[in-house]
Amino acid sequence: MLTSIEDYIKAGRIAAEVREHMRKRYHVGRTLLEICEEAEGMIRAKGGEPAFPCNVSLNEVAAHYTAEPNESIEVRDGDMLKIDIGVHINGSIADTAVTVCYNPSYSILVEAAEHALNEAIRVARIGVKASDIGKVIEHTIKSYRLKPIQNLSGHSIARYTIHAGRSIPNIWTIDSFSLQQGEVYAIEPFVTTEDGSGVVYNGDVSNIYSIVSRKRTGSKEADAFLDMLWDRFKTLPFALRWLSDVDTNYAREMISFLMKKKVIRAYPVLVEGNNRYVAQAEHTIMLTMDGTTIITRV
Repeated sequence: MLTSIEDYIKAGRIAAEVREHMRKRYHVGRTLLEICEEAEGMIRAKGGEPAFPCNVSLNEVAAHYTAEPNESIEVRDGDMLKIDIGVHINGSIADTAVTVCYNPSYSILVEAAEHALNEAIRVARIGVKASDIGKVIEHTIKSYRLKPIQNLSGHSIARYTIHAGRSIPNIWTIDSFSLQQGEVYAIEPFVTTEDGSGVVYNGDVSNIYSIVSRKRTGSKEADAFLDMLWDRFKTLPFALRWLSDVDTNYAREMISFLMKKKVIRAYPVLVEGNNRYVAQAEHTIMLTMDGTTIITRV
């Protein structure tokens, strides 16, 4: 257990350092690929591994977009960019995110997300109900006359598992659980405008994947490709651009086949229901007898 705690702490420190570097960078004119490669390169240089492809979600896209190979999309003046970073050390994961805004009219969304995150962490401790954390997040965001994204939530984290089955809502809910000692949670408020729908839907793009089963497919070629993916990523999400040593068209074909066989899943981008801007803030916390530790705080 001690090694696991040390790994979580190290992963959190790396994630925090990378997040703050990306917060301070001026991204207008940069491609999303450049941003992803910089963040992931920094993670590796500091001794960690990406726990998932760096998410670079623009404007009304709330989450789950990562750069494609040879991505040409650039951040423009007026954009709101969410950079979501995951780091793991031996499978112990830290998850954190920051929103950078190049449109002063929407900077209040970033302020509200950060404030809601801080208020949520302030009350998060052993025995507190997740629904009460959601109530605090919702109340804080609504005090800005903004809306929380009600169908996005924080989550419990386990080794090699980013979403480990328990959710930390961003609104008050009836059904809930109490936070437990020794568990690790990511808390991540998402905020949209007052005229936003407050919900997200699946978009047309899916370019982040993960293995859900290692059952044989009936194709030796596909099974060998799946084994290669398992050796590299285990159950953690991955992106096509991480397979730079494999022909891109071949990799797409294999991934498509494995998805049809239901051994790989894809994560669609999540888009605000009224196409309004979305801001995100996220920390990972660990609950111990000594209290709540924010492992992704600098």
